[in-house]
Amino acid sequence: MPLKAFVVEDNPAVRQGLIEALAELAGIETAGEASNEHAAVAWLTSPGREWDLAIIDLMLEPGGGSGFGVLRALRSRRARQLAIVLTGTASEEERRECELLGSDRVFDKSMETEAMLTYLQGLASR
Repeated sequence: MPLKAFVVEDNPAVRQGLIEALAELAGIETAGEASNEHAAVAWLTSPGREWDLAIIDLMLEPGGGSGFGVLRALRSRRARQLAIVLTGTASEEERRECELLGSDRVFDKSMETEAMLTYLQGLASR
């Protein structure tokens, strides 16, 4: 069974490109998507929702919360569910904050998108 991802990204073009790359390069299905914290948390924490990976941008729609809030809400997720941050603002301080909030990995969009896709390919092939 393919892995199922939920993508939290406010930029529609980036979100669509990521969804396509997940499917084409790693065989990962997209179970859902959101552009703000509220919608993401509502979907990801709803009973009965099946997902393996949450791919989360830190900077979301203006007034729409942040990826940090999504990470906080996912602290009690199942052990097999991974929270992966893909953001354009992956400073050392933000990486530490993500770790403290329970993220499994943090990738910088500008320099580490390929590394994230390689990582996800490895997960998908297990």
